[in-house]
Amino acid sequence: MILMKRLYRNTGILLLMLFFSTFTEQLSAQNRNRQSFYAETYNVPPSVPEMMVFAGDTIRFDRADLRERMDRELIAFSYMHTNSHLVIKRANRLFPVIEPILKENGIPDDLKYLMVIESNLDPKSLSSAGAAGLWQFMQATGRSYGLEVNANIDERYNIRKSTVAACKYLAEAYEKYGNWMTVAASYNGGQNGISRRLEEQHQTNALDLWLVEETSRYMFRLMAVKMLFENPRRFGFTFTVEDLYPYIPPKKEVVVTDPVEDLVKFAEEHGVTYAQLKRANLWLRESKLNNSSHRTYIVEIPDTQAEYYDPSKTKVHNEAWIK
Repeated sequence: MILMKRLYRNTGILLLMLFFSTFTEQLSAQNRNRQSFYAETYNVPPSVPEMMVFAGDTIRFDRADLRERMDRELIAFSYMHTNSHLVIKRANRLFPVIEPILKENGIPDDLKYLMVIESNLDPKSLSSAGAAGLWQFMQATGRSYGLEVNANIDERYNIRKSTVAACKYLAEAYEKYGNWMTVAASYNGGQNGISRRLEEQHQTNALDLWLVEETSRYMFRLMAVKMLFENPRRFGFTFTVEDLYPYIPPKKEVVVTDPVEDLVKFAEEHGVTYAQLKRANLWLRESKLNNSSHRTYIVEIPDTQAEYYDPSKTKVHNEAWIK
């Protein structure tokens, strides 16, 4: 009889524990769903993850300073509506051009997010300091990595050539530092400045340096941008196919080895307007192409039919952007 009572009592305790366990799990699931709902409805910034992989390197956020610096940038990107929307719209047009160039030059795909921070993916971008193009090269730096920069030709605005130049810079910096986050810091603070601080502070990774505010934030902005592009909905942003800017391929490419005295006439001869020619070739800075040295240039002739907006033909570069 005593054994039976004990059995009933133990069974009751087990059932009670099972009930509370199930109830707790249901509450946790409801809380998670509620948090997700509020994040999407009221634009609540995503939480700092335990870790993330950037360009093959694992970065953990279990240290207070790293976690709080990351948190700051996640909050910033959640409320920068104009730029956060525009960069994803523009990325649908630009990433198909940029990604193959990075891959061909052995640069991790994640480094494309440098462009997002540098120029908001605006190919016409020009800073108050004189940095130009998607990758925001200064004149001297652009020339040192093979770009032609003068009043007539400015290849910092050439999407393909400037990306190749950026690859050269990034590869050179990685050879020096051995980790991509320090490479990213050097893109903002300069290789000389970052190298000097690494030596002075006896460190090997820029994440462990005491830096000026802009460069310190730069690395975490880069990681926040990656999170934004991988899942915009977590930041409260939703897109449809109609929202994304379509890639406009060139109809043809014209090889030019002689001077072109009148680009308006040149455009008309190839069936486009001067404005269409200039939009497709931002590196042409004047209404003529001097080319007294008879260098070889590739001038893109845009597909005028592809310029007409037809969302049914827009290719989505990353399905995560419209989920």
